[in-house]
Amino acid sequence: MRAGVRLGVDVGTVRIGLARSDPHGVLALPVVTVPRGSGDVAEIVRQSTEFDAMEIIVGLPLAMSGGDSASTRDARDFAARLATAVPGIDVRLVDERLTTVSAHQVLRASGRSSRTSRPVIDQVAAVIILQHALDGERSGGNRPGTLVATDQRDPDHGG
Repeated sequence: MRAGVRLGVDVGTVRIGLARSDPHGVLALPVVTVPRGSGDVAEIVRQSTEFDAMEIIVGLPLAMSGGDSASTRDARDFAARLATAVPGIDVRLVDERLTTVSAHQVLRASGRSSRTSRPVIDQVAAVIILQHALDGERSGGNRPGTLVATDQRDPDHGG
């Protein structure tokens, strides 16, 4: 398992949830919910600098069939913008099917209603995305998901 902090990102149409790992890449922790829109990428870049992130994991909301949807295309576009904004840090896309459902279940089990969960649901989803990626790397030895290529990056780099 590679050492280093990773950021997890759950991209929504209204909010973006952020999570981070501990420096050993073992445990995912919630960070913040960022409003979607002007300044969202800049805030994630700021967070990646603050935590000295070595990698950013972006959830890819594939359809249950495994195909693309409007949300999938939006997440890919957002990840590409992020990859361009953080040179030197790999941005990877990982399958996030059912992550939001799992996040709602976790919050319901902790006694939170849908209304009180709204501000943190995206952070919880980001934690689940990141924890899944960390666990997968630890058990399989491979970096999670697929690397987001930019003009400056080789899509096979680090894969």
